[in-house]
Amino acid sequence: MSPARCFSMAMLFAGLAGCGNANDVSDLDAYMNEVRLRPPGKIEPTPTFRSYPTFTYNAANLRSPFSRQVRVDLAGQKHGSHNVKPDPNRTKQYLEGFNIEQFEMVGTISNATGSFALLRGAGGVHRLKVGDYLGRNDGRIVAISSSQVDVVEIVPDGQGAWLERPRTIPLKEHS
Repeated sequence: MSPARCFSMAMLFAGLAGCGNANDVSDLDAYMNEVRLRPPGKIEPTPTFRSYPTFTYNAANLRSPFSRQVRVDLAGQKHGSHNVKPDPNRTKQYLEGFNIEQFEMVGTISNATGSFALLRGAGGVHRLKVGDYLGRNDGRIVAISSSQVDVVEIVPDGQGAWLERPRTIPLKEHS
């Protein structure tokens, strides 16, 4: 006999052996009846989850963690004077409502009345002269040159007095 014929005969007998005595499932029926007679199990209720209070971010008006860190030299710290203080009766100008860090100098213009600095910030470009105020720390413009604007701010020294702090806004190249 050829091997192919032997293989096909073996497969035929294996298939016929699987088809025999199909009615003998009494052990399966007995197990299913036993499972049906068991008392139903108790399902535990789902746990209740405690809700947490919502978080409100209150640091929006603080210094950005991505801006350069300000170095403070406590040994060389200047002490303020009680003679220097902001004028509470002075009318605040529009640009005093914004941080001075957001302003950048983009140019100067001059005419017969004097020279003016052009500062970009607070939603536009603003023309300022010596004596104008900007920034939240009573910053007063004291000098304007073609390359920078010099500002003097009045800030508290932390000990009840006030300190004049000079600040320079340089001309931004290629703006």
